[in-house]
Amino acid sequence: MDWSDIMKKEEGSFWGMLGMRLISADDSKVEIGVTAGKSHLNSKGIVHGGVLSAMMDQAMGTMVAQVKNGRLGVTTHLNVNFLSAMVEGELIATAYPLHETHRTMTLRAEVHNSEGVLACIATATFRLPRAPNVNTTK
Repeated sequence: MDWSDIMKKEEGSFWGMLGMRLISADDSKVEIGVTAGKSHLNSKGIVHGGVLSAMMDQAMGTMVAQVKNGRLGVTTHLNVNFLSAMVEGELIATAYPLHETHRTMTLRAEVHNSEGVLACIATATFRLPRAPNVNTTK
């Protein structure tokens, strides 16, 4: 799948605001990176949980598009467990598929820092909208 057009469009979205970048994508895993800076931190000086959650959600959503040939899904359930506080630096979110039907996909994801410390894990279910009916008759 060619991600260049999709990534160009994402630059002006939430993805771009957080500074996410696609590292790799195939049918077995997706990796997304963020260089966490001051704007990613909460008042305690650690990476905000919303940033970590968003990274995993985006990695899993990208995995759905990868596996479903560009069809985009919407998150219907997201469960996150925070394990270690993260500070400024490189963060990598990795998503893996778990289960797939015609209209849903369940995945897992995790975020590690550059030293390999596990920050958090998540599972999510995505639903794919119904494909438009192209054979309608009047």
